Amino acid sequence: MPPTSSIVLSAKALERTVSRMADEIIEQNDGAEGLILVGIQRRGVQIAARIAAVIKAREDVTVPLGALDITLYRDDLQTVGPRPVVGQTNLPCDLEGQRVVIVDDVLFTGRTIRAALDELADFGRPSRVGLAVLIDRGGRELPIQPGVVGKHVEVPAGGRVDVFITELDGRDEVVLNVTERT
Repeated sequence: MPPTSSIVLSAKALERTVSRMADEIIEQNDGAEGLILVGIQRRGVQIAARIAAVIKAREDVTVPLGALDITLYRDDLQTVGPRPVVGQTNLPCDLEGQRVVIVDDVLFTGRTIRAALDELADFGRPSRVGLAVLIDRGGRELPIQPGVVGKHVEVPAGGRVDVFITELDGRDEVVLNVTERT
């Protein structure tokens, strides 16, 4: 049976959600001074950039942006294949003593975030590390909890959340896909 799709966030709703996430990050960090946003490749990087743009508009502070590719830190690397595609990790400055917020598109098992934390540790010791995710779909396998969530989405077994970002996909939208069981 073909999967059924439903829109979780339209382009406008995604924009409002990112704006609210930026406000929550500012509030939780008592402003934007000393803050670094680090997006997880791929879509977390673009979401982090959008959050930084909102912070710049609201606080007149340019928040440094970084990118993490956690491929080599995955705990299932042996199942990825003989030649995993590794993207770029780029951190804008020394993390020592800084307040870092990791940004990702969808939080599911928590394993991606665990890998991101492992990689961050190789670059220094921030004073604080927070987590902001656009979608929290539940189903955690590790004790990882975001401080900022754009939207909680109940995803049935076998379901999938797809995040589309204009910079990569030509449109902004979050879609829930569920395969009906017979």
